[in-house]
Amino acid sequence: QVQLVESGGGLKQPGGSLRLSCAASGSIFGTYTMNWYRQATGKERELIATRHSGGTTTYADSVKGRFTISRVNAQNTVYLQMNALKPEDTAVYYCSLQQGGVDYWGKGILVTVSS
Repeated sequence: QVQLVESGGGLKQPGGSLRLSCAASGSIFGTYTMNWYRQATGKERELIATRHSGGTTTYADSVKGRFTISRVNAQNTVYLQMNALKPEDTAVYYCSLQQGGVDYWGKGILVTVSS
């Protein structure tokens, strides 16, 4: 089993920055991919950033150029640096880990962007 715990959410004004963390623990081995998703109220969950096992990263158009995903391998921790925040970034953010064909999920953390 793999456990994921997100932290770092909260309330920010538009234009501000926030960094989310996702700490993974448990049966982590070999190569794996980590993702950040978000789900706004009344909308479907959206994949916004991926850190592939080989080190490459991909982003949704909605966050490209503003958000950065990074990973500290030794700590099994993935970060999401969010800059130039907009009200439409308000959502519950989830991290996930894909390993051996299985997806593991954190419980999510709320980010609110409002003045």
